[in-house]
Amino acid sequence: MATSGAALVERSEHSAEPSPGAPALPSAEPGSDARSSFRFYDNRQKYLMFVNTCTEKWAVAERVERELQNIHPKPPAIRVFDAGVGDGTVLTRVLRSMHLRYPTLPFYVVAKEISLEDVRLTLEKTPDRFFEHPSTVLVITNLYYREAPWLNPQSVTAATTLNWHEVALTGTTAREFEKQITGLQPLLAGNWGTVVNKATGALGYERPAVLVIYREDHRFLLNSVIPRRGATRADYDLVIASQPYRLRAPIEFKASRVLAPLAKALGPDGRLLVVQSHGGDPGQEILQGVWPGENPFVHDRHQVLKAIREALGSAARSFNFNANPEERALFRHEMHTLPAEIEGSIGTSTLFAAWNAAVYVGQIEDARLEQALTSGRYLEVTRDVLRRHGGLWFWDEAFGISRRRSF
Repeated sequence: MATSGAALVERSEHSAEPSPGAPALPSAEPGSDARSSFRFYDNRQKYLMFVNTCTEKWAVAERVERELQNIHPKPPAIRVFDAGVGDGTVLTRVLRSMHLRYPTLPFYVVAKEISLEDVRLTLEKTPDRFFEHPSTVLVITNLYYREAPWLNPQSVTAATTLNWHEVALTGTTAREFEKQITGLQPLLAGNWGTVVNKATGALGYERPAVLVIYREDHRFLLNSVIPRRGATRADYDLVIASQPYRLRAPIEFKASRVLAPLAKALGPDGRLLVVQSHGGDPGQEILQGVWPGENPFVHDRHQVLKAIREALGSAARSFNFNANPEERALFRHEMHTLPAEIEGSIGTSTLFAAWNAAVYVGQIEDARLEQALTSGRYLEVTRDVLRRHGGLWFWDEAFGISRRRSF
């Protein structure tokens, strides 16, 4: 999710990415330590509380929607890649906006997600999308960043074990689609397994998987849009990368292992939008009130874009890099609170929600949290920040890359 303001949904490849199809787990990256090796996103309780008490996903979706006016889709479909779909809230909101702007054009949408729970949550939100926009091809995959845009594992072992499953939905109502999509649960449970690197905390797929869903009554129209195993292309009009990496991950990793491959997946005039947490907000004040000097926001958009240029090498000439001025790059999301909750006595549930949001966005490790919880100071700090600012909010920053048009 965006880290989403920082914190995002569970993501894979936060540190060293496992080799595709490798039977053994990879070793830790050189120079990694306990903090950099910690995989933050596997705590579902923190995640679910954050996404249900904060507006980050709404804000990210609105920022992504602004990119739609800048894309120039070409036949046979508008092509969108979500580099970490999470629970699907951002993507489904964007799809609604796409339908409003392009009500009759076919959609080809690929969503990368390694978390089985998030795949389930995403699919729960899709029946109405197939009803309102029947010319939709939705693909869910657990492949790595360097593979997912092309739906093609890079190793021979992974390619031969790829589970490619195609579902043609029958019927014409959202309820009929819902029943068929819900019926995919056993398939998902059997094919969305993960393996964890004990040294780095990196999460990888146990078996590569691709799930393709479309409406049977639109198969003829979508024939040139439906991907074929072993013969897919990227060429995306829009790539969404909302918090696709750990904040403290090495900048070389962010650039070369995540964002450079996504840039290469763009078609002519295609746009990559990256969202990452920025800091400098009340959420960071809470962190620094407990851990003085705490700053997990180690790489700003300018540094990341520079690193991507270097990672792309001579290919960087094919792209435009847009850091955006501060007033356009930064946007904020907030924790849901009522004025009375802040003006009066702040309830325990509000304090806990605010603390959870701050440490989730800041990606604080459990070991450090346990130490902070031994005293009640963290609640005092949280209460003071909420009262001083009249609530809790976070800054995200957005920046982009576009591929130059071919003449």
